[in-house]
Parts: sequence; C-alpha cells; structure tokens
Amino acid sequence: MRQRIRVCTTHDGARIAYSTAGTGPPVVWTGSWLTHLELDWEGPIWRHWIDALGERHTVVRYDTRGSGLSDRELGEPSVASWIADLDAVVDDLGLDRFALLGVCQGSAIAVAYAAHRPERVDRLALYGGYARGALARDPQSEAAKQARALTDMIQLGWGQQHGAFRELFARIFMPEGPPEHVQFLGELQREAVTPANAARLWTAFQSLDVRELASRLDLPALVAHVRGDAMIPLEEGERLASLIPGAELMVLEGQNHILTEDDRAWPRFVDALRAFLDGDADSTAQDRFPDLTRREREVLCLVAQGCTNPEIATELDLRPKTVRNHVSSIIDKLGVAGRSQAIVEARRAGLE
Repeated sequence: MRQRIRVCTTHDGARIAYSTAGTGPPVVWTGSWLTHLELDWEGPIWRHWIDALGERHTVVRYDTRGSGLSDRELGEPSVASWIADLDAVVDDLGLDRFALLGVCQGSAIAVAYAAHRPERVDRLALYGGYARGALARDPQSEAAKQARALTDMIQLGWGQQHGAFRELFARIFMPEGPPEHVQFLGELQREAVTPANAARLWTAFQSLDVRELASRLDLPALVAHVRGDAMIPLEEGERLASLIPGAELMVLEGQNHILTEDDRAWPRFVDALRAFLDGDADSTAQDRFPDLTRREREVLCLVAQGCTNPEIATELDLRPKTVRNHVSSIIDKLGVAGRSQAIVEARRAGLE
C-alpha cells in the first residue's frame, strides 16, 4: 500500500494537503490538532490504523489549516473553517457520499460535518472523542482548569527536543506507550504545528460544544472509547454516544488515548470498526457494479484515483498484463467508452 498526497484549495483560499491510501469505498478521516501526513504515515502511532483501514477501504486523511503540510496560516479556527477544509478535500476527490471517521478532537468536527452535510455522510465512526470540550463545561471544573494549564504549557514547552512538557504530554497521551512512541510524539510536535498554532488549536477544540448537533444526526454511528483514557475521560465518550440517536457505544480496556498495535483491545476494535464500515461498503459497490468481481472493484478504485496500470500492478502485486485485462473487462462490463468514463462512474459510486 502506498500513500498519494495532493493539495486542494478551500473556498476562502486556504491550501489543504490530503492523502489517499488503500482500495475500496472511501473513509474520510477528519483532521485534528496534531497531524502530519508524511510523519503519521512513517511513524509508529498511526500507521497500523491506516494499514488496517486500507485493507478494505480508501483512507482519505488531511492536515487541517495551520498544521502539517497544509497552509500554516491558521486564521480564525472555527467549525466553519474545519467544515470548509473537509469540503475542499471531498470535492477535489469528487466524493458524493462516504463514511466519516473522527478521532479525538476530530470526533467533534465529524459530528458537526455530518449535521451540516447529512446528504454526504453514510455512517459515522468516532473514537476517543467528545461532544463538548473541557472549556465548554463548568469553567471551575478540574477538566477546565487542566485544559487552561495545558494551554500555558504548550506555549512554553511545545516542540522542544528535551524537557518536562514533552514527557508529560506523551504520558498523558500514551501512558503505556513504549519509548519510541514518546520520541515520535516529540518529533511530531516540532514538525506538525508551531507552538502558537498548537495553543490556539487546542483552545479552539477544547471550546467546542456540538451536543445540539449530535442530537440531530440520523445515521449509523459507532462510538469507541478507552476506559482509562486520561486525555479525554470515558464519561465524555459515553455522553457523546447518548446524544446521537441509536449510536452504539464500545468501551475498550486500556490506558492509552490512542491504541497501539500491541494493546490488547486493538484486535477487537479493528474487527468492530471494519464490521461497522463494511455495513454499507461492500453492498453499495456490489449493488452499483453487480457484474464486477471483488478484484475488478479494487482495480476500478485505483483507476478512479488516477493510477496508471504499472502503479496498479505494484499496489495489488499483479502482473501489468493482468491489470490491462482487468481494466478491459471493467470497461466492457460497465458499458462505457473508455477509461475516463469508467473513472466518472466509479467516482459517482464513491469508489475512490
């Protein structure tokens, strides 16, 4: 599996970097405050997530404005700007409908997007998230005090090669994480976002309140949360699940905010997430293209992403001649004039 990075532009002129990887129906992963498309792809924290999703789906990730490979000019962080970022990505890909994955702060963005764009989101998977940030709760609560204290610490200690903040942040984030995870988080801090932008994004995310938007949703939803999460308490995940009509709550045993590949809950979570996402994925593709084999649908997904036949052969470990035969068969079965029309049909069906 390989990653393809592209750049698109929002309606207000911000340049947003996004990537695609894997094959199958699209799963769009909402951005949050600490992402970097290249580092996350290479590092130990997110790669197993991407690999697990990419086995059956096309994983779409992006860096929000102010972070990663996107424009570092942050502007005024808001729900409107985050929706604009996501809109720009899916519009550039030509996606009509897709599953949406929100992780951590990205869960609140996912809820807001699904509420504002109900015609585009098939289903909603949320992990380690909340409906209201710590600063949107009682300002005198311990959570609010801790959020304000962490803002001050971010401004003073973010991105340093050594120091107490780096260790504190890593241990709140992943108390059971191995040393290489701690080292990677420090590198990610330096490369993903400036101290000023990190503090502003942290404050904006912790000020979010999407409770009313969550109650409006009418779509399949899975809410997963680690029981011992020190970054976002389990009760906030439970509250989020209770607000979304019909949402399924999945409590995972562990302490890490982000599950590592070695966490005992990881296999259970992956199985549940795949089953949830597959609820519509395979049936939608089969309904739209009933004559295509599973392999032909995989090839069609890569064709829709703009891959050449040699690139598809490398991606799927096939001979170039086999790929050519698959493409010819796809064109015949779809009854289209050629490759470009096949791409149009695939994108209309969300196969990218």
